Amino acid sequence: MNRSFLALVSAVGSLLLTACGGPGSGDDCDEPGSFICQESVLALECRSGKWRQLPCRGPLGCRETDEAVRCDTSGNGPGDACAASAEGRGLCRQDGKAILECREGILVETASCTSCVVEDSEVSCQP
Repeated sequence: MNRSFLALVSAVGSLLLTACGGPGSGDDCDEPGSFICQESVLALECRSGKWRQLPCRGPLGCRETDEAVRCDTSGNGPGDACAASAEGRGLCRQDGKAILECREGILVETASCTSCVVEDSEVSCQP
C-alpha cells in the first residue's frame, strides 16, 4: 500500500471516531449556555457544568448552523426539559389548548384554554 492511501484511511478513521465520541448527557462542559445537537430531535445544553438533554420534538428538530443551534420545541410537552434561555417564557401546547411555561428547567402547564395563540413572542390563552 502506498503512504498517501494509509494517510487517507487514518484521517477518515480519526474523523469518524471524533464524530462518535462527542459529549453526552451528564458529561462535564465548560461553556455555560452553549448548545450542540446530539441527535436530529435532541439538543444538549451546557448548564451548571454538565451537558443536559433538551428535546426538540417540533418538525424542524435540532439543527446546527454557523451562527447557532436551533431546537424546535413546538412539539414539546409538560415535563420536558427547557433551556435556561427560555426560563419564564411560554409556548402553546401542541394541541393549542394550553400554555406551557419554562420553570426551573422544566415545561409546566400554566393555563388551559380553548385556543392558545402566539403573537410577537407573547403567548395568550382564550378561555
